[in-house]
Formats: sequence, C-alpha cells, structure tokens
Amino acid sequence: MLTSKQRAYLRSLASTQPAIMQIGKGGIGESLVKTVDDALQARELIKLSVLETASDEAVSVAQELAGATGAEVVAVIGRKILLYRRSTRKQRIELP
Repeated sequence: MLTSKQRAYLRSLASTQPAIMQIGKGGIGESLVKTVDDALQARELIKLSVLETASDEAVSVAQELAGATGAEVVAVIGRKILLYRRSTRKQRIELP
C-alpha cells in the first residue's frame, strides 16, 4: 500500500513520462495484461491512456489492470492511468 507521500512522488516522476500504451474499444484482453505486466517488470511505473472509444471508464480499467497484474493504481487523471509495481529483478525507483 502506497502512502500519500509516495503517490505524490510517483506522480511527479510520471509527469514527464509519455503514455506507453493506449486502451481502446478492444478493452482489456490477455495480450494487453501480458504487455502491461512486462512493462511493469521493466519500468516499475507506467502511464497508460484510455481512448474515448473504450467501452469502460478509466477508473474501472485501472482497477482491473491493477488486479490482473498485482500493481497499485497511483492515480487516474482524466483518461490517463498511472500504475506502479516494484520490480523483482531490478529496482529502478526508490520510494521515500
């Protein structure tokens, strides 16, 4: 569980980071979950964009992806989602 200080720190790191994936009308499938899982393992913090054509709202997409990958939802800002999961191989982010 992230504290508010840790969430603020992660949001500041993600502010300059581009969205690495877009979620559209196809929704969340096995391949998307696998891709997100791999990205979390490599980067620890990722930003996703939910397109207007997506069938679900950004909050529900964030919760579903977090549950499927074991990540934590850092923030949902408009149609942007920030997910964080500590890497088991190489830790890149040191939380305060």
